[in-house]
Amino acid sequence: MTRLSDPPSAILDRFGKGWDPDTLSTLAGSVPVNLGAPVERVLQQLGPVLGHSGGRTVLVGYGASPDTAPQDVALFGALPGWSVHVPGHPDEVGRLLREAGAGDGSAYIRLPEQGNAEPHGASGAFEVIRLGAGGVVLAVGPTLDTVVRATAGLDLTVLYASTIRPFDAVGLRTAVLAADRADVVLVEPHLAGTSARCVAEALVNVPHRLRALGTSWDAAAPAPVLDEAGIGAAVRAFLR
Repeated sequence: MTRLSDPPSAILDRFGKGWDPDTLSTLAGSVPVNLGAPVERVLQQLGPVLGHSGGRTVLVGYGASPDTAPQDVALFGALPGWSVHVPGHPDEVGRLLREAGAGDGSAYIRLPEQGNAEPHGASGAFEVIRLGAGGVVLAVGPTLDTVVRATAGLDLTVLYASTIRPFDAVGLRTAVLAADRADVVLVEPHLAGTSARCVAEALVNVPHRLRALGTSWDAAAPAPVLDEAGIGAAVRAFLR
């Protein structure tokens, strides 16, 4: 697996583009870039960010894993005017920074600990990785490679998302309507169900079923199983 995040200096080194804070700021245009908040502390940055006089910023959180700050994406996704990105590969981050800088609002970019082997998602639209008729699996960020392996042999469409706010409602609806069954599995590397409301709104006129997989809010709850075996078992059980 591609390791995607470390402390800030290692993040910049691993991207391999000679990036430094000035370069990041250039990619994002005139929008301030706040790099270097571990996701477990990223919510502490929220007050200063919202109080920023310019009104726009790009906040980058690193070191995301299934047991750290699962609620961060849900919180930023609920803020008006914010876009939220969960890249699955280092090569996706430059594009996301440029898009964040060109947009009208602020952005949160969540860098996970582990990434996919190859970059995907050349735009904010969901990318079709595989076509199938038995339902649709939407894999967010670094879950893609695991989802592809976990659903091998199943007649399913697999979509990839590195941007989840704004949510590509048209892309999801098109994939669901093209399948024989309107069954949707949402796999997110953060709080389970974070994008469930977006799925429901995208399919408001389409009778469907949804299974949302992700991490748990309750630290005392059983650890989520987001590995190949766990996702595969959950998908197969849902589609019976």
